[in-house]
Amino acid sequence: MKRKSSWLTALLVVMMLVTACSSNGGNTQGNKASDNAGAANNTDQGDKQEPPYELTMAYFSFGSVPKDLLLVQDEINKITEAKINVKVKMLPISFSAWNNQINLMLTSNEKLDLFPLFGTTYANQVAKGQLVELDELLASKGQGITEALGPDYSKAAMIGGKSYAVPSIRDLAQSYGFLMRKDIADKNQIDLSSVKKIEDLEPVLEAIKSNEPNMTALVNGVGASAFSSFVTRDSLGDDFGVLLNYGQDDLKVVNWFETDEYASNLKLMRKWYEAGYIAKDAVTIKESSADIIKAGKGAGNLASMKPGFAHQETRNSGTEMITVEMQPPFASTSTVSKIMWGIASNSKKPEKVMEFLNLMYTDKDIVNLFDWGIEGKHYVKVSDNVIDYPNGVESSNVGYTGLGWLFGNQFLSYTFKGDDEKQWDDMKAFNDRAIKSKALGFMFDSTSVKTEFAAVTNVASQYRIALESGVIDPEKELPEFIAKLKDAGIDKIIAEKQKQLDEWAAANK
Repeated sequence: MKRKSSWLTALLVVMMLVTACSSNGGNTQGNKASDNAGAANNTDQGDKQEPPYELTMAYFSFGSVPKDLLLVQDEINKITEAKINVKVKMLPISFSAWNNQINLMLTSNEKLDLFPLFGTTYANQVAKGQLVELDELLASKGQGITEALGPDYSKAAMIGGKSYAVPSIRDLAQSYGFLMRKDIADKNQIDLSSVKKIEDLEPVLEAIKSNEPNMTALVNGVGASAFSSFVTRDSLGDDFGVLLNYGQDDLKVVNWFETDEYASNLKLMRKWYEAGYIAKDAVTIKESSADIIKAGKGAGNLASMKPGFAHQETRNSGTEMITVEMQPPFASTSTVSKIMWGIASNSKKPEKVMEFLNLMYTDKDIVNLFDWGIEGKHYVKVSDNVIDYPNGVESSNVGYTGLGWLFGNQFLSYTFKGDDEKQWDDMKAFNDRAIKSKALGFMFDSTSVKTEFAAVTNVASQYRIALESGVIDPEKELPEFIAKLKDAGIDKIIAEKQKQLDEWAAANK
């Protein structure tokens, strides 16, 4: 069984998405890119005489702490101590306890230097003064980060014209389409290449419904509607005021739920629900879509995608999956800012932390220690950039497991045997060709409308899954939904969002 290095479902929440030259695993010589990065960040000779700066790096983890974590940490420190006179202490925190623990560390002035953060909490952390402003540090110590990200994505984490975090390099955009079991497609002679738009799915769903009576044709998972993962707008973070057409036309914030497009989508979902393509219990489902498909109870689902997505879902579902893209890749602040790295205001030496962070984006040896562990112990090389488990080692007993999409620059990560060797080239091309919203880099601060925001969120939770899965009649329920949103204060939120967006646009001309 191969280990997973892709976005996990628990994040998205989070569930989210990179090329490099050869490396010598934990060898401190590294490759040319590594040497250049180290040279650019070496401190002067006087600093070399000082004790290494001990850097505390917190990050979230899933499951138990790897038993060989300290061994990997030691190998990382051999490189960082030689190059930048820094020793890192890796501090994994269970994802379930992450928010409470990181807030406690930030508010109690506990020892903390570097940590990952989410776009959903970023603005609040900046407002509380919990993050170091990075612009000068990036210019002096983090040139490799901005070069690796590129100009568009480097600016995506700015608040008030200043950077307080840098996105990890992974799938910074998302495309949208349909995912389904290949065996079901083959059995029913379904050709997904003919599907160009959402309406083209109807004969596909009808074929599944007619010939696979024990399967749901269009699956939705817990906490999501059948239509949740099909996006044609910039949600501006929350869908409570959006930019239509991926934010390509203008910067006019509109009520998504009042648009003709939203009404048309609901009408289509209602038609499909009544035809039996969507599960009757869509609102109360407690499983993920992957688990439903894995259990043989579902054929496919609408999905946000990226290069290698079908392969990822094949592993998740335990059966071969195929995809068709119906909407091109799109990048917004939300897609870029899902996972970022920030320097805590608690840090005693932010400049040393930035030197270390720069290595996470430029040094292939560092990246692969974080992602895969120690060469010869946790993996062996099959070729320059392809690895496999050593003899006697597999996913169930390997001593270290990392998260490739988390630790800096995934494009420098090795590819595991069986995965597409060109996946990071393809991912970079995917990011480069993505449609970029005119509001890329804008983050809405809901503080001034927090009462209305909470009320609107509550109303949306009551209606959206049912409406967007066709369970209730939009002819009757959509007007009621809109009226309750207005009563809860959505117009005030939209007005405030428009004001902030206009100010952001003026400052970023």
